[in-house]
Amino acid sequence: MAEASGHRPLFSTQSASGRTVYKLFASSMLVSICLVLIYRVSHAPEAGESGRWAWFGMLAAELWFSFYWIITQSVRWYPVYRTTFKDRLSQLEEAELPCVDIFVCTADPAAYFAGSAGASDDKEHSDMKNLFREMESRIDAVSILGKVPKEQKTHKGFSEWTSEMTSKNHQPIVQILIDSREETSVDIDGIVLPTLVYMAREKRPQHHHNFKAGAMNALLRVSSVISNSPIILNADCDMYSNNSQSIRDALCFVMDEQQGHDVAFVQFPQCYENITKNDLYANALKVLSGVEFIGLDGLGGPLYIGTGCFHRRNALCGTKYTTEYKEDWKRRTKMENRETVSILEDRAKSLATCIYELNTQWGKEIGLAYGCVVEDVITGLMIQCRGWRSVYFNPERKGFLGVAPTTLPQTLVQHKRWSEGDLQIVLSKYCPLFYGHGKLKLGHRIGYCIYCLWAPNSIPTLFYLTIPSLFLLKGVSLFPEASSPWFVSFAYVAAAKNAYSLVESLISGDTLVGWWNIQRMWMLKRTTSYLFATIDNMLALVGASKAGFVITAKVAEADDSAKRYEREVMEFGTTASAGVMFVIIGTTALINLACLVVGLQRAVADQAFGGLLMQNVICGLVVALNLPIYEAMFLRKDEGRMSSSTVFASAGLTVLACALPVL
Repeated sequence: MAEASGHRPLFSTQSASGRTVYKLFASSMLVSICLVLIYRVSHAPEAGESGRWAWFGMLAAELWFSFYWIITQSVRWYPVYRTTFKDRLSQLEEAELPCVDIFVCTADPAAYFAGSAGASDDKEHSDMKNLFREMESRIDAVSILGKVPKEQKTHKGFSEWTSEMTSKNHQPIVQILIDSREETSVDIDGIVLPTLVYMAREKRPQHHHNFKAGAMNALLRVSSVISNSPIILNADCDMYSNNSQSIRDALCFVMDEQQGHDVAFVQFPQCYENITKNDLYANALKVLSGVEFIGLDGLGGPLYIGTGCFHRRNALCGTKYTTEYKEDWKRRTKMENRETVSILEDRAKSLATCIYELNTQWGKEIGLAYGCVVEDVITGLMIQCRGWRSVYFNPERKGFLGVAPTTLPQTLVQHKRWSEGDLQIVLSKYCPLFYGHGKLKLGHRIGYCIYCLWAPNSIPTLFYLTIPSLFLLKGVSLFPEASSPWFVSFAYVAAAKNAYSLVESLISGDTLVGWWNIQRMWMLKRTTSYLFATIDNMLALVGASKAGFVITAKVAEADDSAKRYEREVMEFGTTASAGVMFVIIGTTALINLACLVVGLQRAVADQAFGGLLMQNVICGLVVALNLPIYEAMFLRKDEGRMSSSTVFASAGLTVLACALPVL
């Protein structure tokens, strides 16, 4: 990268190599996909022939898969990698590094202590955990007594609580627990501690609090009168810093004199410290982090994913980017003023009330957006459409580590929420294809649709997982015979797509078994989480349902459950939220098992597969992916097995499906 007028860049950007080879591969895939669709249209059964409706259903599913595959190519053509030069930060002419505010939203603080997150020192972690448990006990005691005991009022955190207050009905509380301006605010080594502020925004039953987006917006306002730092780090309560240089990395992007003026936020990948060796529930999403987000970065910037993100305060507060914009890094922060703690606290409380946002642009054009389950994604899109761009940075040593779901129900519920919110964006005025028109590159807008269209994948996937198998049961072919030239196109699309998926996964850090687990989880999520997300969105469109925010519990409910997770044994258990999902999973698994048995028996009896080879292969692969499901249904005796009621319901639906006369 050339240096202009003595400027030394704070970061560099390199394009990924090997794109020509990939483009040739993608072109061959596109040709084969077209041949598959041509075959499907030109060889449709005549009216009255068996399987005609299923044939056109397969055509519809294949059209969707083709469309979605084309969408996924947008982030694979121009990926870029970023490198920072942190040593140059201190060499900027007369510049001082700006202060950084850190926002931590808490909804489940217990998740932090569920594992070893942040346990760099076992004794220190144990002491912190004991203090947390003591605090929990004091809070529980207050709840039981209905009042704050006199001896507890000496603790500043309890001083404002009264017997009438609850977690959902209380006034705003802002307390500066550590004031960095005080000489006594130092650690045991004499190093000045950062200012620490506790905020509990006002909550009243009659006012919607807008979940995490509402908390973030209140933090934006409260911090503006206490510190007002130009850069904000947003992290979840179950995450910890794993790389002390992350802040300096982020500053390299926003402070670069030539390239940083329009950078609104720097997104780090969401990584977890409790992922099993083979990523049992495919929560690491390494291909998303290692492939897709670097492709989005090349198009104009990644999505904002709600955590591990450094924001430019002005951009987050609704400022539009213009070429004349320039940040004043030397401006004084609020903490440099000598106002007393009590004055700052009182001023901040007025900004955290329920009525402050009434008749304002907060939640619309200012701060995080309201009304969407994935407030982070839609907020990032709005920021980029105001002229800003984002940067993705994935250092070798991960910046932040968090806690991933450790059971199947937790994972399915989390993905239901994500996919429901993403589809909600597509169905709103913020659909990236239209809302970003004239503001974002076409490829960038299409890249957003990869995630916004997760949910609609459910219906064609469910169709493909059941209909070919059921028609295999009846001996009706839905694919070309193995001896037909058309068979080559179907075989190439299936083999090449999965082979490339495996290569991407291995390059991104997954194991071979991990890749297989990912395929299983995509199947399970598409037939459950994404299906219910689609249904809920359709109901919401006609006013029959309203999307709500569901916190994903990440604390293992029992020691046995945690041990099974460590051994990579899938956890089903008995949770009401996933009961219907498990019935779908069990039914799909049993349908394919029954159909495969009959299909193989027919092939052995006829000493040939005939035109049913492809259906036998699909059915066999689905059965192989479902091996842990069969184990949970029939072989396991532990508490993590599938419940008897779920097994019976799945078996009943399987018998019904196999006996349908329409087949």
